[in-house]
Order: sequence, then structure tokens, then C-alpha cells
Amino acid sequence: MIEVIEPSQFTIIPWKNGQGTTTELAINAAGNLDDFDWRLSIATVTSDGLFSDFSGYDRNLVLIEGNGISLQHDDMHVDILRERLDIASFSGSSKTYGRLASGAIKDFNIMTKSNKIIPNVHCYHEQQKVVVRLTQTQICFAYSLTDAITVDMVKEKNMVVPVGCLIKLSAQSGEQESTHSTVELMGNNMIIIQLDSIQ
Repeated sequence: MIEVIEPSQFTIIPWKNGQGTTTELAINAAGNLDDFDWRLSIATVTSDGLFSDFSGYDRNLVLIEGNGISLQHDDMHVDILRERLDIASFSGSSKTYGRLASGAIKDFNIMTKSNKIIPNVHCYHEQQKVVVRLTQTQICFAYSLTDAITVDMVKEKNMVVPVGCLIKLSAQSGEQESTHSTVELMGNNMIIIQLDSIQ
């Protein structure tokens, strides 16, 4: 099953720490900022500062625009994102301080509840075909920074999704849990996220 989430469906909401706003692309049904299983968003960071506390969650942050940012976690480990599609993975409970390299940046955020969801996030710079296999316990999202994405559902007609839209993919209803659906995604500068529910 494929769902195309258009920019008109995105929601602007404030950060938990009140220091800015984020564009929420998608969140699980009945989820909200204080209690969700998974959430995808894009934020603009214009100044150095502490990140919001998301204890109980795992975070994957992808640089999508700007000259870079360093993320210092608990005054120890540092992630440095310099190039577009560089990614950092860290605990939402970390005391994370962001320092901009030179000017504002935009980042793509994937936040998942640690005891419910296992996230797998991959970024693809070059034009290529990515094969995604989905079971009943998985959801996949795809987003391109620069180009349309072609979606091949194998048994259905190809779909071309415009740049700026978020693609949500899930296994066909009625399939056995042990089986999987196969989807092919063609594009470049893609972020592909697979979320696997913990049983």
C-alpha cells in the first residue's frame, strides 16, 4: 500500500524547548508531541543551543541543507555533519548541544520510541534503484531532497512522486505476517526509512 503525503498536509509545531519550530511530516495515528511511537519532521536550526529532551526515544538526524553542524552528546561524544545527507544517530535522553559550522541548517529528524520501534535509516546521493521488502510489522518512508521518486509496486503501475512529498509504504493488508511485499524506489538524494515494530 502506498500513501503520498503532500507538503500541504505537513504541520508546523513548536519545539518542546520553545526555541523554534519544526515541520512535522508524519506521526503515528493518535500520536502527539508528548507521546508517539514514531515521528518524521524537518527543522531549521538558526543558532547554537541545546536540543529538546526526548528521553525514551531514539533519534536519527540527517543534514539536508546548510554548511554543517556538530552535535555534542553529554559533554562527551561528538557527531559532525558536514555534507548533505550526513547522519547522526543518538539517544533522545542525551544532553545534546548543537553548534553550527557557518549559518543556519535544515535537518530531517526521525524519532522512534525505543521500546516499540527499530529504525533503519539510509541515505542515497546517486541516482539508483533501491529494493524495499515490507512485512506486516514494517512501515517504510521515502523522501527526496531534489528529484521525483519513481515507485514500482511490481504488480501495479509505476507511480512518479514529486519532490517535496513524503512516500509512506506498507505491506498489503490480508497478507500473512510471514510474507513480504516488494517495492522498488528509483531516485537520488533520497532518505529511506524503515520502521520495524518490536513484537
